[in-house]
Amino acid sequence: MTAVAARRHPPWLKVRAPGGAEFGETRAAVKSLGLHTVCEEARCPNIGECWGNKTATFMLLGDTCTRNCAFCAVNHGRPLAVDPAEPGRVALAVGRLGLQHVVVTSVNRDDLPDGGAEHFAATARAIKALLPSCRVEVLVPDFQGRHASVETVSAAPIDVFNHNVETVPRLYKRVRPGAQYERSLDVLATAGTAGDRYQTKAGLMLGLGEEREELLRVFEDLRKVGCDILTLGQYLRPSAAHLPVERYVTPDEFAALKVDALTLGFRHVESGPLVRSSYHAWSHVKT
Repeated sequence: MTAVAARRHPPWLKVRAPGGAEFGETRAAVKSLGLHTVCEEARCPNIGECWGNKTATFMLLGDTCTRNCAFCAVNHGRPLAVDPAEPGRVALAVGRLGLQHVVVTSVNRDDLPDGGAEHFAATARAIKALLPSCRVEVLVPDFQGRHASVETVSAAPIDVFNHNVETVPRLYKRVRPGAQYERSLDVLATAGTAGDRYQTKAGLMLGLGEEREELLRVFEDLRKVGCDILTLGQYLRPSAAHLPVERYVTPDEFAALKVDALTLGFRHVESGPLVRSSYHAWSHVKT
């Protein structure tokens, strides 16, 4: 894959500054209900576009992660107690914003017996109870490989089960030291046993030192476990304390990888420098 100097962002990574009435309304809804969003915590470059379109990815179970991945801007340390009222507040925010597709994710909660699976399920139930027509996408951690936790989330009224593999197996020790590639594949395989009740989805970051052939092998692995939807985006360094960008992948390369992935049978592929797991998520789902 073509390497581009990583000293400054190339022009195709420019985004508009956050602002506008819709952005303000989304921020007000999130803050007034005491919620967290991955848009803020992970410093997503698309926050202006997404919040401007009244969409947000809600982050459950607090803003402190029990893991310390080398790419992630979310705080790590000892998390707070689980708030049983949070699912209801997320549902209220979804209703207030009039969302038709909502993404809910969480920090890793390895301190909890089920990794937070029941909290995800409760949130999906609360949203559907208030807005039955709203599609619910869950972006879950690996639950340390617990099949029972995956099944708890799978049994909830969800429309998309999303779990990111993030990078190629060779880079896991450096990028995701608390995770295992095969375990993440197993999470997706377990979720895929639900049949057509919902779709499964996974994502990767590019620019961390992976090779094209490694990516293609990951695409094949994901299809073997029945993954329906794939997202590919550029890794951007949140701070000097995080992993450096090894290269900037060009828009043409992202377009070529999309063709490769679609050829393997993915139903939908979102591939581009600014793509994140929930970027344009409403357009990924078969209706």
